[in-house]
Amino acid sequence: MKQNPPSKNVIHIVTLGFLSAILLVGQLGMAFLPNIEPVTTLIILYTLIYKKQIFPVIYTFVLLEGLVFGFGIWWVSYLYIWSILALIVLSLQKITSVILWAVVSGAFGLLFGALCAIPYLISGGPGAAFAYWTAGIPYDILHCAGNFVLTLTLYRPLLHLLKKLNTAY
Repeated sequence: MKQNPPSKNVIHIVTLGFLSAILLVGQLGMAFLPNIEPVTTLIILYTLIYKKQIFPVIYTFVLLEGLVFGFGIWWVSYLYIWSILALIVLSLQKITSVILWAVVSGAFGLLFGALCAIPYLISGGPGAAFAYWTAGIPYDILHCAGNFVLTLTLYRPLLHLLKKLNTAY
């Protein structure tokens, strides 16, 4: 009995699921390093390749994070933080400079704590948000440096690989 190959739609959905899983595995695999993770770099690359289809990937990743780490107030910020990055990438998608993407990635890491402070502003007021943000500045600096170096190092080889995988189907 001859089997039909899976449809392009099924392959696409499975691919998006794998991309989400890779985000989580990349984050967990580097969890021993404070605020150094490949998620920002991967979301930049995924957005450049998959455009608006990045949003289901992001929300699946955030859901998986909640299942692993619990659904605290931090989790709410992740629902919009990664979408903000995707929107920035979509607005700059014609740019091909590795340096620019490394700078965008680094700047995003530096601003990460401020973006995460928004739920604390709503729930605890300006003092709570400011305290949360300022306590995390050393980690934001590490996040900035890690994002910059990872994007500078991984951008070209991963972009090439993702383009190749995306055209295979």
